[in-house]
Amino acid sequence: MINLANILTAFNLLSGVLSIVLVLNGRIDLGPFFIIAAFVFDFLDGYVARKMGTSGPLGAQLDSLADMVTFGVAPAILVMVLMVMDVPGFLSNHHYELIQFDFNYWLESLIAGNTNYYLPLLTLVIPFFSLFRLAKFNLDDRQKTSFRGLPTPANAAFYLSFPLVLSFDYIPLKKSWNSLWWIFDQHFLLVLTLVLSILLVSDFRLFSLKFQNFRWKSNEIRYSFLLISLVFIIAFGFWSFSLIVFLYLILSIIENSILKKEKHEI
Repeated sequence: MINLANILTAFNLLSGVLSIVLVLNGRIDLGPFFIIAAFVFDFLDGYVARKMGTSGPLGAQLDSLADMVTFGVAPAILVMVLMVMDVPGFLSNHHYELIQFDFNYWLESLIAGNTNYYLPLLTLVIPFFSLFRLAKFNLDDRQKTSFRGLPTPANAAFYLSFPLVLSFDYIPLKKSWNSLWWIFDQHFLLVLTLVLSILLVSDFRLFSLKFQNFRWKSNEIRYSFLLISLVFIIAFGFWSFSLIVFLYLILSIIENSILKKEKHEI
């Protein structure tokens, strides 16, 4: 039961828990980095399991349980806090305790029955759909070399740009706030959350980064994705998280169109 791969999976889970604790206490600058750490543990547990021959049903179940917390609950809490915080006020003085104050005020208003404060609760669609997405992945044999529906790590990665830009790029953002305020608007964040959550349980085919070989032919989409992602990271910094997820969706659409065309030509 306890082997190196499963221990790495446990660290994935603990990273998600720490992210939730930090974000609920206003530290939107630190919480995302524990989700990033979870990406690393999530990759390593599968790699180690394959190399050491310890892959099995137990590891798969543990992986899904950890992913549910880290890539389901943690991003939902993150978006919820982003929706209730006073972003312009935070940009004015950059005090993280104000975020905790905003969240506590929202929670107290919600408990008091104020219907004007229900909207952020809709971010819970992220863990709701992630639950079904992870169960589907465990049972769907079609997802060995590609995915059906948006993977939960990709969904979680999308939201990391928002708190990181606020935390580390706030001076440029502060200067351009009049033109960029809509990016952090409650309703805009909610629309993005609903669309991506539906994609989690869709039957939309997305390519996997698992290489069967390293030749350019048959891996054009994968290599293009990695190269363009590198350009995004260099050019856009923290915004690259969201842009890379959009790139992933667009390239999957292109690959699906190519495969469909080849199928018709046969």
